[in-house]
Amino acid sequence: MKNVLIIGSTGQIGSEFTMKLRSIIPNGQIIAGYIPAAPVKGELKESGPSEIVDITNAQQIADVVEKYDVDTIYNLAALLSAVAEAKPQLAWHIGIGGLCNVLEVAREKKCAVFTPSSIGSFGPSTPKDKTPQDTIQRPTTMYGVTKVSGELLSDYYFKRFGVDTRSVRFPGLISNVTLPGGGTTDYAVDIYYKAVQDGSFVCPIKAGTYMDMMYMP
Repeated sequence: MKNVLIIGSTGQIGSEFTMKLRSIIPNGQIIAGYIPAAPVKGELKESGPSEIVDITNAQQIADVVEKYDVDTIYNLAALLSAVAEAKPQLAWHIGIGGLCNVLEVAREKKCAVFTPSSIGSFGPSTPKDKTPQDTIQRPTTMYGVTKVSGELLSDYYFKRFGVDTRSVRFPGLISNVTLPGGGTTDYAVDIYYKAVQDGSFVCPIKAGTYMDMMYMP
């Protein structure tokens, strides 16, 4: 992994992830892919190359991959869980249509692909204790549906075309750098911002509820 394209570099985890990769791969090019609605700014813009890369535009992805001789694509573009419920068609268009574009470019250009999955790919019928790697996955949210579909699609491209596709089922990822953007664990960060701004915060989660989270970085 030397020349890396990160699609969705200005999203909830994208900016921190991009900066981390730049710190550990100093001799490579870590390209921050962004959309005009969420431009790169500050240190992210100044510390390395950036390009407009809309995941729904396969040609745009291919052009940047060719321009920088990219060998690895990190696909971080997605609508977060709460937003995806409000806009399910758009969530599918970005989550699965976009992933299809990435995988096709990777097949043609011989790139590896990482697409994060989520514990949202599980559902109410999934065993909750010592959850197996391969188990019942019947999510009841569009976000979860796209994650299950994305896992299967990535597996297909590996088995059918030999594309190096990888993933991790992350729990909720929280950070003090990025403002809440519509994820199920956003309250964990929002509580601090609201406490400073308004002096109080009403948590929407029932007392005694447990939710898995990971803190970035």
